[in-house]
Amino acid sequence: MAVEASERTQRQIALVGPAAPFRGGIAQFTDTVAAGLRDRGWPVYMATFRRQYPGFLFPGTSQFDPGRAPAPGTHRLIDSIGPGTWGAAAKAIAEQDPAAVVFQYWTPFFAPAYGVMARRLAARGVRVASLVHNVYPHEKRHGFVSLLAGYFLKRCEALLALSDAVAEDLWAMGVAAPVQMAPHPVYGHFGDPLPREEARRRLQMPEDADLLLFFGFVRAYKGLPVLLRALPRILARRPRARLVVAGEFYDDERTYRDLIASLGLEDTVLLRAEYIPEDEVGLYFSAANMVVQPYESATQSGVVQTAYHFERPVVVTDVGGLAEVVTDGVSGYVVPPGDPETLADAVIRYFEEDREAAFAEGVRRERERFSWGRLLDTLETML
Repeated sequence: MAVEASERTQRQIALVGPAAPFRGGIAQFTDTVAAGLRDRGWPVYMATFRRQYPGFLFPGTSQFDPGRAPAPGTHRLIDSIGPGTWGAAAKAIAEQDPAAVVFQYWTPFFAPAYGVMARRLAARGVRVASLVHNVYPHEKRHGFVSLLAGYFLKRCEALLALSDAVAEDLWAMGVAAPVQMAPHPVYGHFGDPLPREEARRRLQMPEDADLLLFFGFVRAYKGLPVLLRALPRILARRPRARLVVAGEFYDDERTYRDLIASLGLEDTVLLRAEYIPEDEVGLYFSAANMVVQPYESATQSGVVQTAYHFERPVVVTDVGGLAEVVTDGVSGYVVPPGDPETLADAVIRYFEEDREAAFAEGVRRERERFSWGRLLDTLETML
């Protein structure tokens, strides 16, 4: 049963998941949900990690963003590989007498900790819900991963999926809890769009280029090699084309650099092989003509929603939930995965048919579907 508005000043909502000072899209998402709930009158108790990943499992340079300060009410309680902290965290949360606890779930790695906490919270009469970004990892699934995911997700009393693809995974798993869907909202916390000329000047990028952007952590499932193999075909028709790869490599960077060299693309691909802090994200999207996501698997993506905020069209592959948020020929193009030729032809068509103004208008219309208000409205019905 939903909590009445009159109770909001008396009952807290507890959020569990990464939050500032941790970096990355999930942490940014958690903080935005918390801020939205506070704006609606909910006191928020944030339970985040002491240690999110052990160092030997984390491929990046740092798990923290020094530019992100924790919001008031943030408590670092959970060690993902410290079982002694799981029960203690559940006890600390339960002592707040929250109206509900909402876990941010995106990978089975956290399912043991989350599952123990959910069981302890339920035993104390606390309602447990989850906001589900992904059910399974983007990499290859196997039975043990499904068991881990189910260990937590099947303990929840309510589930909110961020795409139809995620909802279908939950139903296929056989969860008993009701599943609702609200699409991943458009990110707006990266600032306003900048004039393209200014963004390129500040990034020292060519002013007259047809600039494509591949943004975010570089991992195998994101299909960057497919885009690299599409570039020679693009260059044959659009010799001023350039690709910016902006993000930290979670795979062997040398493999990608070798592919770039073998394709003769050293002067075409501009690598920014580092974590892009929040105050620079807007520069990259403002500088780009188009954002390209050649993913081999996906459920949904915050990159599309960031592109929409900056009114940039997106080329995505028809995997998972990506095609749910990009209307082919309106706000971007949807192409088959693993197909460099079709990907190249979509990019060429965008420039040769001068679709920038029409697609920008399409993006403005599309993004109305992806509001934080819609997500928070749905979340409140679960509390």
